[in-house]
Amino acid sequence: MVHAMRETERKFEVPSSFDTSWLPELERVDGVTSVAEPSPEELEAVYYDTDDLRLSGSSVTLRRRTGGSDAGWHLKLPLAGDEREEVQSHLTDDVPDQLLDLTLSRTRGAELTPLVRIRTTREVRQLLDAEGALRAELSIDAVRAEPLRAEGRRAEWTEVEVELAEETDPALMDAVDKELREKGIVRAQSPSKLARALDETVATPAGGPDQSAGPAGEQVLAYVREQIRVLTALDPAVRRDRPDSVHKMRVACRRLRSCLRSYRSVLDRDVTDTIRKELKWLAGELGAERDQEVLMERLTRDIEAQPEELVLGPVAARLQVWNVAHSTESHQRTLHVLGSHRYLALLDSLAALVEEPPLRAKAGKEADKVMAEAVLKEFDRLARRMTPALALPPGHERDVALHEARKAAKKVRYATEAARPALGKPAKRLGKRVKAVQRVLGDHQDSVVARGTIRDLAVAAHTASEANFTWGLLYGREKAVADTREQELPAVWERASAPGLRKRLRP
Repeated sequence: MVHAMRETERKFEVPSSFDTSWLPELERVDGVTSVAEPSPEELEAVYYDTDDLRLSGSSVTLRRRTGGSDAGWHLKLPLAGDEREEVQSHLTDDVPDQLLDLTLSRTRGAELTPLVRIRTTREVRQLLDAEGALRAELSIDAVRAEPLRAEGRRAEWTEVEVELAEETDPALMDAVDKELREKGIVRAQSPSKLARALDETVATPAGGPDQSAGPAGEQVLAYVREQIRVLTALDPAVRRDRPDSVHKMRVACRRLRSCLRSYRSVLDRDVTDTIRKELKWLAGELGAERDQEVLMERLTRDIEAQPEELVLGPVAARLQVWNVAHSTESHQRTLHVLGSHRYLALLDSLAALVEEPPLRAKAGKEADKVMAEAVLKEFDRLARRMTPALALPPGHERDVALHEARKAAKKVRYATEAARPALGKPAKRLGKRVKAVQRVLGDHQDSVVARGTIRDLAVAAHTASEANFTWGLLYGREKAVADTREQELPAVWERASAPGLRKRLRP
């Protein structure tokens, strides 16, 4: 059994001569009325990682802690700013299977073994408000670290850690930070005890951007690295069925795949085409669960928008039964995919792509010229789909053509995202106009899919001798939505295809 929580904390370095008299009077901080007497703790934690430090290299820590009130296994996953998510499991000899699953996108199946042992003597001071409620904890940690794998020196230091209580205003952290700085206690350069221990006891492998890439190569690789980071970071959230996580992971797949296509002049397609194929597979597998989410949200909205007197029969109940059946099946399918050898092989391929990028000649060219050329090529492909699609009469053939145009619009938008650091506002402006086209086409396609599902639900309701009146209304409403989007599309496309937008991209 595991449970997760969000924590907001900062670490601070203190001089070697530090003692508790250096601490400021934290009762002066707005929101803090009193500071409880310190309570001492003796903690010991053994940190685990792969041989090449794949967890710590992505700012993830996994430890087995004894002592204190939260003894057990702790997995810490990075979030934005000072926030991290801590997933805890009960104390066992081996890493719990559930935590192994949550680290899989980073370890890619490599073995986890003990890396560093850290012993901490901790004094905890609780910062309380006027009602005696806990607002934050300030800990003074005397730390002793020793490597467990190879020869290395031991390290000792003292640090201060401040952690906010749940639902505490983040402004309190800044206020405490200010008081500590005035006493010469400054933010730590290392984000965690493990990071500092590795710096001081273990030689860490070199990393960072490929230095052989030129301006265009550096920019494309920076975008690729970021999307790989997003994809791997979302894996634990998808496994735990967190809201919108499947959608975000699917988008990361699409962004990666699109970038590798658009910038073939920078990265060799003999390598990237295979990766693109596997990204398409992964996005498609995730699509079953995401499409279910989108449909459920849309159809629920449609039903709730109807006047009560027009909802005849167990419409909401039938929709709910349909959703439970399909969502459970689709999530199990997602979990199966994330545990597959094919998925791990894709992650290995992505890691190799950025470690040894298959650079082509244009990787060494100026980024603005190379990236403008790629964006314009993608736009030309979009135009070649939009023009004939708009000329088709309403019907199935036009629906299919508009869907293909929508996919082309996404490729243009993602190409402008990667190019934005080099091309600036012109790329941002074009991306924004194309996004408007994509939004109209997306709502149109969602309506097409929704009508198919509504028809299936209506057939099931008819078979069960239920009223079909409301399903007919919903079908008509979705048809009207599609018609409206088709009427809006020419004007939105005209704005996106204005020649001046593309002219500004050229250096």
